[in-house]
Amino acid sequence: MRRLWGLTLSLILTAAFAVSAVAQQPAAPAPAAPAASGTPAATPPKPKKPKTPKPPATPGAATTTPAAKPAGAATAVGGAGTKLLGQYGDWGAYTASPGGKKVCFLIAKPSSAQTNPPNRPRNPVYMFISTRPADKVTNEVSIIIGYPFKPTTEAAADVGSTSFALYTQQDGAWIKNAADEAHMIDAMRAGQSAVVKGVSAKGTQSTDTFTLKGLSQALDRTGQECK
Repeated sequence: MRRLWGLTLSLILTAAFAVSAVAQQPAAPAPAAPAASGTPAATPPKPKKPKTPKPPATPGAATTTPAAKPAGAATAVGGAGTKLLGQYGDWGAYTASPGGKKVCFLIAKPSSAQTNPPNRPRNPVYMFISTRPADKVTNEVSIIIGYPFKPTTEAAADVGSTSFALYTQQDGAWIKNAADEAHMIDAMRAGQSAVVKGVSAKGTQSTDTFTLKGLSQALDRTGQECK
């Protein structure tokens, strides 16, 4: 189940940040107000007669393709219509329907990402918290770490003084003991940060810190959407 959900994350991630980017675009400027009563409006310039375009010099000449319009607030990627429910601190709350099954999820990037040795290249890192009613899954924590984990090794997520063991597979990590999932969510609701530590296949150690401000509000919002 986790493997199948992990394969869906990349599509949902693409859709979620496409929607977020569109939502953050500035609004189009409002049209100019009409002239006040009694004041003659300026006469608009007489439009020029368009010139007849010349044919290409050669039959195979290239033509310019108009730029595509940005996606709307609900973007379909891989069949998953993704909608931004709200941004709460570092946490974005979303809903989507991959394969026709409604899911709700939170996404956050780390506020701090370090490697030892330092400055090792990595793909973007994200923490997800997903609720999938059709699978009877509520607030499942998963991390995309940005590199393949060292095989047969575990990672860890520290929230306050409590450490939670993480099962790893390729570049993903999940709570090893499912019974600890609700405990971790409660700790994150009350905590200030979550620190995820792991080791790559090449032996690089990583430490990623996620700020938890806004997490409780984001969880409440997705809880309302996916009851």
